[in-house]
Amino acid sequence: MFTKVMNFMNNSFAPRVNKVVKNPWVSSIQDAIMTALPLVFVGSLVTVVSLLNNLIKGLPDFSPISSFSFGMFGLVVAFLIPYYLMDRKGHGSLKLISGATSIVTFMMLLFPTLTSSGKVVFVLERFGATGMLLAIIVGLFVAAVMNFASKKSLFDEDTPIPDFVVGWFNSLIPITAILLVAWLITFQFKIDFFNIVVTLFSPLGSIIQSYPGFVLSVFIPVFLYTFGISGWVMMPAIYPFYMAGLAANAQAVEAGKTAVNIATQETCYAFGSIGGVGTTLALALMMAFMSRSAQLKAIGRAVVIPSIFNINEPLVFGAPIAFNPYLMVPMWINGLLVPSIAYLVMKIGLVAIPSKTFLLWYVPYPFTSYLATQDWRAIIICLLLIVLTWIVFYPFFRAYDSSLLKKEQEELKV
Repeated sequence: MFTKVMNFMNNSFAPRVNKVVKNPWVSSIQDAIMTALPLVFVGSLVTVVSLLNNLIKGLPDFSPISSFSFGMFGLVVAFLIPYYLMDRKGHGSLKLISGATSIVTFMMLLFPTLTSSGKVVFVLERFGATGMLLAIIVGLFVAAVMNFASKKSLFDEDTPIPDFVVGWFNSLIPITAILLVAWLITFQFKIDFFNIVVTLFSPLGSIIQSYPGFVLSVFIPVFLYTFGISGWVMMPAIYPFYMAGLAANAQAVEAGKTAVNIATQETCYAFGSIGGVGTTLALALMMAFMSRSAQLKAIGRAVVIPSIFNINEPLVFGAPIAFNPYLMVPMWINGLLVPSIAYLVMKIGLVAIPSKTFLLWYVPYPFTSYLATQDWRAIIICLLLIVLTWIVFYPFFRAYDSSLLKKEQEELKV
């Protein structure tokens, strides 16, 4: 049975998933998010620095840096999606103007208020994580229109008009059409499209914020990773809701209320990435210091340092864990167990729910657990999880180590 599952995943499922990942529409969303992540990292640094306010009085308020880095994430994504899509579609000359058009369209659909004195008033929170879903929709819409229009031209191929002038005129019609749609929605029909998007996707957000939804959002990337498929493939589907959950937590805390959204990337980094995706630090330590097999010990010593900094690609593909039944199964178990415990301890109030951005995933544990939650009790939970994942991995590790040792001994006899 297990062999049939492995064959299906290897020969049918994995190629199809990789085909989807390579689709320009999907990969452009992924690349847009990945490119904009440094802005979130800056916000994470501000979160770390803000902790010093508890120790050093009189420090300046650095929070505006976070407000205009992490807080502008949606705006940046709105630019990058059509930028990458037009480049992948072979229309590189239109990628900048497409990105610029997307920014303008995004801002119009944020439903700004025009005052009698001529000022335009925006809600700052809509530019950031809460506006990310709108940014994705706008980016894809602009890219679709520009991609379609790029195949049409107002001029013949042998026109004497310079190419850059032809490009200007050819882009005028689609840009006008795109902005006209945004203008009609916002300023003529008075429709708050931002609220419509949030309302339409709120059921999915509620599912991800539930216990089974959160556990699955962590487990599925782990499961795919064991078949050599990067967990980042799930980013376009999950990450917008993680970020929206964190943004809602931050707004609640600022208003004197309690954070309630557990499903955030910060929660995953607090507990679910000890050693990397799949919580593999315990396995790396076992391999480095407890292996009897020369092969496994050598691999363990090579991967233990990266694992301490939560980089486990060398472990997943070097041990390997991927396509290795000995190590895939315990990684699946931990992929369900760890997020379950994380959800439980936050739900019952044993550990604070994150309300500030922290995506410095390469910080060693248990420091990451504290920085992501700003709760010292998270350190205790982290240490308990390391012990628990150790217990889960140990019998499988021992069986794999013994099989390699037996093979090595047989080779020596030959």
